[in-house]
Amino acid sequence: MPNGAQILIEGLVDAGVDMCFAHPGTSATHIVAALDDVPRMRPVLCLFEGVATGAADGYARIAGKPACTLLHLGPGLANGLANLDNARRAGTPVVNLVGDHAPRHQRLDASLESDLISLARTVSGWTRRTYQATDLAVDVAEAVAAAYGPPGSVATLVVPADVSSSEADKSSGTGRGEVPGTRPGTRTRPGAVSSAAVAAAAEVLRSGEPAVLLLGSVATHGPGLHAAARVAAATGARLLCESFPARLERGAGLPPVERLAHGTADAYTQLAGVRHLLLAGTTTPVAFFAHPEPHGRPVPDGCEVRSLAEGTEDVTAALEELAGAFDPPSPVPQKPLRPERPTGQLTAESAAAAIGALLPEGAIVVDESNTSGLWLPDATAGAPPHDWLPLTGGAIGQGLPAAVGAALAAPDRRVLALEADGSAMYGPQALWTMAREELDVTVVVFDNRAYSALSRELMSAGADPDGEWAADLLELSRPDLDFVGLARAMGVPAEQATTADEFTAILGRALAEPGPYLVDCDVPPAG
Repeated sequence: MPNGAQILIEGLVDAGVDMCFAHPGTSATHIVAALDDVPRMRPVLCLFEGVATGAADGYARIAGKPACTLLHLGPGLANGLANLDNARRAGTPVVNLVGDHAPRHQRLDASLESDLISLARTVSGWTRRTYQATDLAVDVAEAVAAAYGPPGSVATLVVPADVSSSEADKSSGTGRGEVPGTRPGTRTRPGAVSSAAVAAAAEVLRSGEPAVLLLGSVATHGPGLHAAARVAAATGARLLCESFPARLERGAGLPPVERLAHGTADAYTQLAGVRHLLLAGTTTPVAFFAHPEPHGRPVPDGCEVRSLAEGTEDVTAALEELAGAFDPPSPVPQKPLRPERPTGQLTAESAAAAIGALLPEGAIVVDESNTSGLWLPDATAGAPPHDWLPLTGGAIGQGLPAAVGAALAAPDRRVLALEADGSAMYGPQALWTMAREELDVTVVVFDNRAYSALSRELMSAGADPDGEWAADLLELSRPDLDFVGLARAMGVPAEQATTADEFTAILGRALAEPGPYLVDCDVPPAG
């Protein structure tokens, strides 16, 4: 008779979840052992929980299905919360398995005991603690269904150690959580958008008044993106997407989509004069922070905001139906265009030109370049088709872990991780996993020895970033970070570039060779 851990792993793989990013602990020993009994699950060891959760996010964004994490008690979950919050904001399906003390031991307030469920609820759309091994089959199915959504979300299942070790007949569960007339774990289909909502959107677009179609969720890639482009071609509406979409498909031959500016003032400028903001798979934009601007939403006065399709609805079908209300001409795709390979001084701008000149077809770009990435959108717009994964959610430390997950989701594609130096230090352990798994990930660290983004935020808040103590807290020096040494210590080959010529040459080699490679891009702070 199987034990609870075996039922757990079998339930996951039967539901299509076959990738586990693990930072295991004592509370999960039976689950670790069960991985040998259920070989269809591929475990990937991560040296820090934030790497495991960020990798699960990156994997699901590309694979279109959940990965699971394996974490140890409340402190282990807490170490992974930041990247789980990014996944929550991105609508990424993730299933967390968290090993816990047996209930009889919880009463003793043992080491590592915590209010685990309360921690989980801060980032999870679904949480549950299993108390009997006979309930695991149902609970796992429900967790996977909840992760899929729609919209996709983080589902956290807490499994006490005695539940993992107990033998049980998986067919004898209580069936708790069942909705009458459904099977446990039945996935929910996206809701249909009403014809009235589509007709109202069409009427707005026919008005001739300046309109923007703002895209999110599945509208930023695949059929949804192409349907949105047909609507824009027919009506003259501008296509924008969220500032930090979960996954943006772009490049030559694809519909060009401009991202809404991150800065509130810049977003106001983008939307100036717009009378209608039509939302497809997203919500009304909100400023990142409450700086002195008078409004928290960068929407101009007199602009009507209307939702075509929300995250729980079939966004792609709504856009296709809206496109069918018109007789659209063929959209004008992005033209192939690459920058010249740069020479001379190495700056964030010349580095962007090199990346645009060399970016391979089908690449997955994981972008956590922050201020050093200001020139990247223009430099890569006409590169061969690729996917762009921004820092959705804003909790830095996503880039290197998400690159691990993306590479495992698409082993036939090159992953390019563009990292700010400060952000890279949140999850450098991901480099070790890249080396261990021999992943085709090229990492570029924009090494400007400063938290440049915070300098900008201080100025936006009206504070002085040049004060003695403020400046000291924003400089990454005394000592300088040695990214080449750090990468090599983790098993990843690395070189430093100090000129544009060097950077172009090293990046070209790194993109062409199998396995991971890190390029330390020595640049001055941007602007």
